[in-house]
Amino acid sequence: MKLSQLIGRRTKEVPREAASVSLQYLLRGGYARSIASGIYSILPLGRRVLAKIEAIIRQEMDAIAGQEVLMPIVMPRELWEESGRYHSIDNAMVRFKDRNQKDFVLGMTHEEAVLALA
Repeated sequence: MKLSQLIGRRTKEVPREAASVSLQYLLRGGYARSIASGIYSILPLGRRVLAKIEAIIRQEMDAIAGQEVLMPIVMPRELWEESGRYHSIDNAMVRFKDRNQKDFVLGMTHEEAVLALA
């Protein structure tokens, strides 16, 4: 695909929201686009870079017989209560109920999910 057809244009101007030099390069090069402070969409060029990094890591993990798992983002309240962190984290954690009125959270970390898996 031609560069002119990609989503996300390259720019010479330094984005004012970019605090670090590395972020300036990512935004100027068309690898990512800022949605809000600290929230970015990864554009096609950035996705290709991430896919290559994932492939390298996966290859190295396979070489040492490593195993890959995916952890859930949404977790039941009970996992976080069991660890004692449900009430210790105030408004920083997103809490919600499903259609059956069961409590869930958007996990900020995966310690609780790893313990449940183990």
